[in-house]
Amino acid sequence: MNRDTNTPDAPRAPAARVLVVDDDPTIVLLVEHVLTGLGRQYDTVDDGDRAWKAWERDRHELVVLDIEMPGLDGLEVCRRIRAADPQRMTFVLMLTGRDKATDLEAALEAGADDYVTKPVTGQRLTARLRIAQRRMLSDAARRNAEEELRKARYLAGIGEMSITIQHEINNPLTGILATAELLQQDARDRGLPSEELRLIIEQAQRIGALVKRMGQLKDPKTVEYPGGARMVDLKES
Repeated sequence: MNRDTNTPDAPRAPAARVLVVDDDPTIVLLVEHVLTGLGRQYDTVDDGDRAWKAWERDRHELVVLDIEMPGLDGLEVCRRIRAADPQRMTFVLMLTGRDKATDLEAALEAGADDYVTKPVTGQRLTARLRIAQRRMLSDAARRNAEEELRKARYLAGIGEMSITIQHEINNPLTGILATAELLQQDARDRGLPSEELRLIIEQAQRIGALVKRMGQLKDPKTVEYPGGARMVDLKES
């Protein structure tokens, strides 16, 4: 268990993954009991302003949030979390004493993932938190799969681009090398300087080696160049 503290110099424990926000001590004790039974660490705060600051600092993965509180109300805290968390990495479970359809709709429109109406029992809250945990695991797996798919598409695009570049560069490059080598041989036969032709051949061969390395990329990585730009690393191993 972790509790929120306003002492700036106090050493902080590792960030808790659940934030409990309610100004009713009885509800807080109930939520704490349930979370302890689920083996979850948590922070608690009792108003909306401190809730927003705590979430900004630690980005909790689960927020159990009362709607009616001093300072910012739960709807506004939820809206701020959603604005700062477009990928919905944080699951928001809203606690509300309102049970009208319009009130529940307002909670969902503010960005809540689920809600529990008061009065709430420990058994009911445990069930909702178990559902929240399953959804968080499912969402994390989906995000991981999407990231792996993005990487696979990126690598496929790099491969296709390297094949295209090899084809478009190698053909004219072969012609340049052949012509330069013929001119260099002719210059030697006639006793003429050929230093410039040697430089042309060396640079053309360097381009050819670079294109070849592009075709051998298996796991493209980027490196930072002067000016902060990042580019695919094509240096020789």
